[in-house]
Amino acid sequence: MKRIAMTMCFSFLLLMIAMPAASAARACGADSVPAGTVCMDRYEESVWRVPNPTTTNAILVAKIQFGTATVADLTAAGATQLGTLADDYAPCTDNGQNCSDDIYAVSLPLVIPAANITWFQAQEACANADKRLPTSAEWQIGATGTPDAGPDNGTTDCNSNGLSVTLTGARKRCESARGAFDMVGNLDEWVAEWVPLSTACSNWGGLSDDLMCLFGASTADGTPGALLRGGDFRNRTSAGPLAVVASGGPFSPQPFIGFRCAR
Repeated sequence: MKRIAMTMCFSFLLLMIAMPAASAARACGADSVPAGTVCMDRYEESVWRVPNPTTTNAILVAKIQFGTATVADLTAAGATQLGTLADDYAPCTDNGQNCSDDIYAVSLPLVIPAANITWFQAQEACANADKRLPTSAEWQIGATGTPDAGPDNGTTDCNSNGLSVTLTGARKRCESARGAFDMVGNLDEWVAEWVPLSTACSNWGGLSDDLMCLFGASTADGTPGALLRGGDFRNRTSAGPLAVVASGGPFSPQPFIGFRCAR
C-alpha cells in the first residue's frame, strides 16, 4: 500500500509540474488562439497611434496588452488607425526608430488590416503590445487547416483574387483549424526570420502550387530577405498555407504586406 501511495503521489507531482506549461498554451485572450506553445493573434493586425500612452491613455495601453481593447476604446481615447492607405507611421521610421510607446498592434475583427509597413515597424508595433512577430514554424501551426486558395468567390473564400484587402475576419471560410482568420491571402505576413534575399520563385512541385520564393540568392543587393507567409490578395491559387516568400527586404513597405503578432 505504501508503494502504491508513493507512486500515486509521484504521478500527481508530475501532473502538477506539467500543468502550468499546458495551461499557458491554452490561456489565450479573445484576440488570439492557441498555436502550440504560443498564442497567435486571431486577426491580421491593425496599427494604432495612441496619444499620451504612459499617462492619460495608460489604461488603454493595458487593454491593448491584455488583448481586450475594442475599436470603441481606441477611438474614444483619440487613437488613430495607421497603414490603411499609405506609409503614414512617421515619426516611427522604416528602420524601427522612434516607435516605442507610439504605434500599437491590435488584433480586431472587421477592420482594415495595417499594410505599407516594414518588418522593423511591425516588430515594434508587436513589442509595444507586449507581443512579437511569430517564427515561421509558429505561423505554420497557426495556419494549419486554413483552406488552400481556390477560385475565390469574393465573399467567404480566402481573399486571393481581388484588388485590395478585405476586412479582418470577414471571409468566414478563411479560418484555420485553430480559429485564426486570413492566414491565406489578404496580406502577406511578416514572420521573424531573415534569410538571403531571393530572386526567383517556384512552387512546391507535386506537393502544392503555393509560392516558394527561396531561390537565387541576390549577390547585388546588400539586404537580407525577411520571410513573408501566406500570400496576398493578388496571388490567386499561389497563395496558401505553404506560401513562403523571401524576395522582400525588411525595409520594404508595400500595400500587400502586413503582419500578425504572437505572445
